[in-house]
Amino acid sequence: MRDRRSLGMLLQYVRDRRKVILMFLLYQLIFGAICALYQLENLDKLLYGVYISIFISLCIGVWDFTEYADRIAKTEEMCSNLENVIELLPQATDRKETQYQEIIRGLYEEMQQLQFNTNLKESEMKDYYSLWAHQIKTPLAAMRLMLQNDEKEISSYALQEELFKIEQYIEMVMHYLRLESMSSDMILREYRLKDIVNQAVKRNAVLFINSKLSIDIRDFDCRVITDEKWLLFVIEQLITNAVKYTPVGGITISLEKNNNKEWLVIQDTGIGIKSEDLPRIFEKGFTGYNGRFDKRSTGIGLYLCKQVLDKLSHRIEVFSEVGRGTKACIDVSVRTF
Repeated sequence: MRDRRSLGMLLQYVRDRRKVILMFLLYQLIFGAICALYQLENLDKLLYGVYISIFISLCIGVWDFTEYADRIAKTEEMCSNLENVIELLPQATDRKETQYQEIIRGLYEEMQQLQFNTNLKESEMKDYYSLWAHQIKTPLAAMRLMLQNDEKEISSYALQEELFKIEQYIEMVMHYLRLESMSSDMILREYRLKDIVNQAVKRNAVLFINSKLSIDIRDFDCRVITDEKWLLFVIEQLITNAVKYTPVGGITISLEKNNNKEWLVIQDTGIGIKSEDLPRIFEKGFTGYNGRFDKRSTGIGLYLCKQVLDKLSHRIEVFSEVGRGTKACIDVSVRTF
């Protein structure tokens, strides 16, 4: 079997080198014919040179055939290895295809989640706008009734209160829209906390006048690093809530210190919050007992307060007892960011 294979390889070598071999034999034939035609006396010596050249050519042929056989053997080995690779190729391709499918599946799931979140936000925005539209109709209707009243004397404070409510609703929806891009809208500086509190109370003055509630701002001196506009919005929301749910009594704003922290405290004497509702008061859309008390409640105010304060690195805690009022505390002890 091996001899047959060697013979076949030799025949293949001769076929591949046939032009060179034929040229060499032709040269030798021409040389011999010329020597015979001219009947040279030293023909045997000349033929000796021919024999030597044939011998050298055979040696070179053997050497060339050995290299040729090695190349054929290596080629066959490579072909054999290539067949093995080809056999493994479908499996490798399957693994790659599996990886591609996993990547595509992951991207598809992310796209689905992104689409779900987008749809959820759109739904929440539509719900909020619908509720907001109903909310803003209430003070507008109240103002229209006042203006249509036959009595000449209309309380300017009553009109101002309804106008203030409209402004608050508009301001709340604007803050709601800017909440996600709040970081680009912040200017952090050191402020005197009492000045921000005074602004919030002054802007809510009409509510205190019409509700006949007292306001007690304790004397305190505290400087805080924050964004004035956003912290003012939070304090206003807390004051508005306190006034809304306090039928009688008043509101106290003070600064308390405990555990090396300073807390801005807004405390009222209102209806309070049920203990089971307290853990959820900062959830979006949650109204709880107070929401059932006031049909206009959206459950957005405290949610916005919590989101804003988290981004300002201020913590908020609320303590309450039904019938004994509510105490909202903002941690203002942050000095650096």
